[in-house]
This record gives sequence, C-alpha cells and structure tokens, in this order.
Amino acid sequence: MAVTIKDVAQRVGKSVTTVSRALHGYDDVSEETRTLVEKVAEEMGYRPNTLAQRLQKRTTDTLGLVLPTFGPRFSDPFFSEFLAGIGNKAADFGYDLLVSTQPPGEREMHAYKQAVESRRVDGFVVVRTRMNDERINYLRGIDFPFVAFGRTHGELDFPFVDEDSQHGMRLMAQHIIQQGFHRVACIAPEPDLMFAKYRLDGFREGLAEAGGSLEDRYLKYSDLTQRGGYEKANELLAMDEPPTAIAACNDLMAFGAIRAAHEQGLAIGEEIAITGFDDIPMSEHFHPPLTTVNQPIYEIGGRVCEMLIHHIQGKPLEEEQVILKPSLVLRESTGVETEEDI
Repeated sequence: MAVTIKDVAQRVGKSVTTVSRALHGYDDVSEETRTLVEKVAEEMGYRPNTLAQRLQKRTTDTLGLVLPTFGPRFSDPFFSEFLAGIGNKAADFGYDLLVSTQPPGEREMHAYKQAVESRRVDGFVVVRTRMNDERINYLRGIDFPFVAFGRTHGELDFPFVDEDSQHGMRLMAQHIIQQGFHRVACIAPEPDLMFAKYRLDGFREGLAEAGGSLEDRYLKYSDLTQRGGYEKANELLAMDEPPTAIAACNDLMAFGAIRAAHEQGLAIGEEIAITGFDDIPMSEHFHPPLTTVNQPIYEIGGRVCEMLIHHIQGKPLEEEQVILKPSLVLRESTGVETEEDI
C-alpha cells in the first residue's frame, strides 16, 4: 500500500499541514523540521501525489463549496448566512466562490473529485462535518487545501473553525430546568453529523448538572428542517405524558415545534418551553421570539474563508484550529419577558 503524507506525519510526530509545507519548501518551517521530514519521507518511500503537485502550480482564484442538501429547493437560512460570510470575504481577496448542492454520498464525492481533477478550484470549505468524513479523508489523502467548519471523530490534523456546541447546549439545558420545566424532550439531528453528538452530549450533561435527565422516549431525530421539527413535535405532544419543554438542535426545527404547540393551543413560554440553536435572523421576530444559542454564522463564514485563502497562498495561520464559545439568547419562548444574553 502506498505511503501517504499522513503516514509520514505520524512517524515524525508533526501535523499533516506541517509535513506538507516542509515537503513543498515553505519558509515558515524550520530547517530542522524540514530536514527530518525529508529524511523520514525518503526512508518510508513516500512519493508525492503528482495530481496535487500539478494543482499547486496552477491557481484558479476560485474556492469550492459543496452544500450537503437533498432536493432541488434550497432555503436554509443558516447556509444563506454562511454563504454570505464566505462570499463577501472571498471577494475582498479577489477570489470567486463556486457553489453546488449535492446530497451526502456518492454524488457528493463525485462533485469533489470532479472539481479537483478538472482544476476548477484552489481549495474547499467543508461544512456540516461527519463522524467519519469521507470528504475530509479524500482531501487529506491528496494533500488538497481545505478548511472545515466543524470537527470529526478521531485525529484532528486539519484546519477548522467550530462552535463549542456542547457548551451551548449545556447552558440551554440548565436554563430550561431553572425556568421550571422538568419533563424535557430534544429534537436532534441524525447522529452521523459531528455537531449532533456535541449538542446532544452537552444537553444531557446540562440536564444532569441541573438535576434533570433526558429519557429515551423524549429523544427524537429529525432532518434539521422546519417540517421535520413540526412532525417530531407532534409525536412528542401526542404522548400520554407530553414534555413540558422541547429543545431543538437548530432554529428551523424549533420553528416547526412552535407551530405544533400553537396548534395544540399551548401557551409557549408558560405551559411549554421551546428552544433552538443558531440564532438565525428570523428567530428574533418569530412568534414568540425564540430562545436560542447564538452562533455568529456570517462571521464564521468569513473566518473560514480567510483561513482557506491564507492556506492556499502558503501563509502561516495564526490559529489552525479555532473553537468559539457560544452564548445564550433568552427570549419569550422560555418565559423570559425581555431579551437577555448570557
């Protein structure tokens, strides 16, 4: 089996990025590290990927983003904010942004490979990372520039920006219990998404710290859409002992849950609490305004984009791995009369 750049990195005890930069002669790598990397690579029989080398010699001034979404209609406000952040920052640096939408799986991977092999982009922004992410494995394997919004399970040897979702949902769970809602449900994304694990883990931890718990019967998985949140909330509200609080792991599912509660004639914020995550612009103006976790999506898009451009241009990154601390935005959907940030 061919020796990969990851194998060399493991042998020398350096990151894949450092080893790659050493092998390609970047001047921000010390002479000692460069000599060690070149010696070990030679001993192991490492041969650089010729496709990746050819791509590095030619630039398109274009960044790639493949949005993992199903269906021809695309209206997720989260991605709209994220795209605006990337696109505006890319324009500041004189780069274009090539965006396509593909459902996760074979067609999605084909889109990545086609863009790489046809030299259409200089690097990728990878979004909604998964536990074992085939996209990241592929891009690492060919040493192709990318920055991820999110982490994966296992070795984190690539540049990323992420929100500490676990901390955010821990705060949310504690707030729900403090407000007096003790029969608590959660509508979570499918567990193969990495942020889904963090959010669910944090929510369980927060409940436990506040003296509560999440019973299995009150956990529902959905698809991050408003319709999905509505359907799962109806299932929860139809139970013999329906929950008195529903924490949705994104704002769109929370909006669906609010609709379901309205149809049941429930007073939201009094008889039932409903919360979200992301703080998309609509959440402040929904009825009632939504308690949620603030995630500066536009700013994150810009930061990921700038990191990728610096990576492409061979400039050292001030931070290769950034984890941001979120804050709670408390509104009427949990019985808070005036908006508060904590």
